[in-house]
Amino acid sequence: MTEITITKPAAQQVVNSIEESNAAGLPLRIAIDVQQNGGFAYQMGFDDQLDKGDEQVQSQGILLVLDKKSAARANRMSVDFVEIEGTMEFIFINPNDPHYRPSAQSGLD
Repeated sequence: MTEITITKPAAQQVVNSIEESNAAGLPLRIAIDVQQNGGFAYQMGFDDQLDKGDEQVQSQGILLVLDKKSAARANRMSVDFVEIEGTMEFIFINPNDPHYRPSAQSGLD
């Protein structure tokens, strides 16, 4: 079973997006692809289609759906919503990403 942690700020932003998008009842799909440099690229969106082999994970009341490959890449990942250079963004803290470097400040290592 894949373990994913959604922080409270990230969960609140997902709830806001559900309300703005009229996506009530839809799970949030997270897809993780491997880039040419070996690092991970993340995509998120509400999805009304469940495919065979999809894994469902719940964190902070948010239902997440991942395909089999993404689920393997996401185990022990955290999703946060933070301010970066004046812009609010989702970030993925993922120890499975070959380019991941733990931060002494995050406490999520």
